[in-house]
Amino acid sequence: MGIPQPAFYIFKCEQSSPPGMPKPSCVNEQTRDLFAHLSQIIMQKGLIATVHPVRTACLNRCQQGPVMLIEPGHYMYVNLTKEKITRIIDEHIIGGKVIREYLIADEFWDEPLSVEEAMKMAGR
Repeated sequence: MGIPQPAFYIFKCEQSSPPGMPKPSCVNEQTRDLFAHLSQIIMQKGLIATVHPVRTACLNRCQQGPVMLIEPGHYMYVNLTKEKITRIIDEHIIGGKVIREYLIADEFWDEPLSVEEAMKMAGR
């Protein structure tokens, strides 16, 4: 038997804009330790073998940051705090219940484009 695949991947945006940039940042003085908190909660709950946290660059939803994306399912959680992350692990990952009030609004997270649609938009 091989090593099992993770059941969940959690992509946490770790983008930090340079000072003076007009675009907000998912990582700043108040939010710099959210990824460490996420990893710590996963370890404390005994989930490290099935939940894989991933540091990622910009997820292009800066106005709603800090953000993280849970796969499978394309669940984008926004305006994160340590308390929200803990609840997401407890209720979504362990309990199987998506926390709707923490999800990104539909106008910022529409259905994905197919490869063909994206290429057509790009003029290819």
